[in-house]
Amino acid sequence: MMEVCNCIEPQWPADELLMKYQYISDFFIAVAYFSIPLELIYFVKKSAVFPYRWVLVQFGAFIVLCGATHLINLWTFTTHSRTVALVMTTAKVLTAVVSCATALMLVHIIPDLLSVKTRELFLKNKAAELDREMGLIRTQEETGRHVRMLTHEIRSTLDRHTILKTTLVELGRTLALEECALWMPTRTGLELQLSYTLRQQHPVEYTVPIQLPVINQVFGTSRAVKISPNSPVARLRPVSGKYLLGEVVAVRVPLLHLSNFQINDWPELSTKRYALMVLMLPSDSARQWHVHELELVEVVADQVAVALSHAAILEESMRARDLLMEQNVALDIARREAETAIRARNDFLAVMNHEMRTPMHAIIALSSLLQETELTPEQRLMVETVLKSSSLLATLMNDVLDLSRLEDGSLQLELGTFNLHTLFREVLNLIKPIAVVKKLPITLNLAPDLPEFVVGDEKRLMQIILNIVGNAVKFSKQGSISVTALVTKSDNRAPPDFFVVPTGSHFYLRVKVKDLGAGINPQDIPKLFTKFAQTQSLATRSSGGSGLGLAISKRFVNLMEGNIWIESEGVGKGCTAIFDVKLGISNESKQSGIPKVPANPQHVNFAGLKVLVMDENGVSRMVTKGLLVHLGCEVATVSSSEECLRVVSHEHRVVFMDVCTPGVENYQIALRIHEKFTKRHQRPLLVALTGNTDKSTKERCMSFGLDGVLLKPVSLDNMRNVLSDLLEHRVLYEAM
Repeated sequence: MMEVCNCIEPQWPADELLMKYQYISDFFIAVAYFSIPLELIYFVKKSAVFPYRWVLVQFGAFIVLCGATHLINLWTFTTHSRTVALVMTTAKVLTAVVSCATALMLVHIIPDLLSVKTRELFLKNKAAELDREMGLIRTQEETGRHVRMLTHEIRSTLDRHTILKTTLVELGRTLALEECALWMPTRTGLELQLSYTLRQQHPVEYTVPIQLPVINQVFGTSRAVKISPNSPVARLRPVSGKYLLGEVVAVRVPLLHLSNFQINDWPELSTKRYALMVLMLPSDSARQWHVHELELVEVVADQVAVALSHAAILEESMRARDLLMEQNVALDIARREAETAIRARNDFLAVMNHEMRTPMHAIIALSSLLQETELTPEQRLMVETVLKSSSLLATLMNDVLDLSRLEDGSLQLELGTFNLHTLFREVLNLIKPIAVVKKLPITLNLAPDLPEFVVGDEKRLMQIILNIVGNAVKFSKQGSISVTALVTKSDNRAPPDFFVVPTGSHFYLRVKVKDLGAGINPQDIPKLFTKFAQTQSLATRSSGGSGLGLAISKRFVNLMEGNIWIESEGVGKGCTAIFDVKLGISNESKQSGIPKVPANPQHVNFAGLKVLVMDENGVSRMVTKGLLVHLGCEVATVSSSEECLRVVSHEHRVVFMDVCTPGVENYQIALRIHEKFTKRHQRPLLVALTGNTDKSTKERCMSFGLDGVLLKPVSLDNMRNVLSDLLEHRVLYEAM
């Protein structure tokens, strides 16, 4: 029995060693299993976002149970009790349950973990894309900075040559270019000419055809285009076999429509054209064009186009300003020359007026005196012819002076209240003697609503009516003449460019003068209102005339804010002259004041009236004295102002003073006479005898205290009327 036990119990040394290794391994496995949950607990505590904490707790329990199983297994290597076996079994059962549950949960969790991994990869891709976008933004910011810098440099000047040169220099510096060139279209528009380069101060101006395929390719798009370094527009660098030519891009530069600007040395383009900008990277370089660099080039090309348009507009505006300044200088010179010519004309007319009126004064005065003597019928006819011719010449002189004053704007209307009905009757009384000789009956028709007293220029209105009625009498050999005056209504027929707008303070007077005379061709009517122009009808040539009457009448009508026109159906059918003038409405019910001329001035007795005549011209002095002596006056004459001041006394009732000479010397004598006679009733009446018809002469006479103005030439009847009016009213100022 002892031998059998000895055979069973002893263990081989090798088995004991294996058991020891298993024992040690189980111990370390247990330690490891117990340490892993501690690490998981630390991980869960530190991780705030881990979504599967309960799985980790379950996994930790599985590991603890595995560790407990291996730890309990240490007691199984020796003789052990039933309790150890029971604990061991329980631990293994729990380990099996937990391990299975954990395996099943991992099957559910692994897809979620894989999706998390997918999202992580997606986030990484998004992060990489954001990095690329940030890089693009930084590139765009850098490009924008370069664009702003280039734009500032380009637009810092409005000289187109400076703009283009600055563009090439700044692009070459910003992009580190080897060469940059600009090709401009020629005047014909069929070629491109090398105009500006970066490296050459004075580039060789050679040309290439504009229809090259590479040029059409670039002009066909607004984007920068890569072209071959060997293309005709890119052959700007010296050829060397050992260098590899760098990349070349070209971009079009839009040019303004220059047809409206006419820049001196630029082509006249009627359609849209382009310049060509060529940019070259350095040779023997691996550098390539980047997208942001191409965008920079495109933006700069557009900015250059805008700057060139501004420069073109500025150049044209400066050229227009220079042209305007030249025109203004020319206009100023012309204006000064015109003013000089007007002054020379006015001076000439003033001198001629004075020089012509003096002999006219002698002719009319002596003829009127001769008419008072005993004459044979033949002699009387001659004297009357001289008087009529002299009167016509005086009228012509007045017309020329009036026309001159109308053209230079110095003539102004002298407004006053007058009797309109009386004015028409006076005109007819003046015209009737001539009409009676020609056996032409004249009728006057005044509308019932025509105002009697009106406000206007009586002298100019009478002159207009006299001219028109006088023409009707002059150009009529038979028939009759009718003069009609009425108030113009808005519905009355008038030229289309003339509108009648009456108000409560004024109205428009319409005068119609109709005759059955020679008539006129309708195409000749516009010529009637041209100065010194006459129609070619026989009646006009035979009747004579200066051609000034209607021209002056039209200007007077225009001054009165009216219109004048003539109607005729043709030669031999008579004509009708019509004019409208603006007149004021007077509140007077009857003519104020005393009539201008006594009823019978021929019967006024001037015997014993002492008159003093001062005139430097001996003939004029003698003629004036003859008129006054014939009227019965006692006349004394002097030739200078000093002599006049010495001779004049309280016995002299009237002093006639010639003031035709320029200056104020002759006017000063009036002031000195006023000083000599302090009492008004002792001072003689002072009357200026002048040939000047301008308004300034009348105003000057009034300012120096003269009592009247008498215009040369003077006839005997005129002198008689003047003296009568002067002695009665103690003032005499004829309308001038």
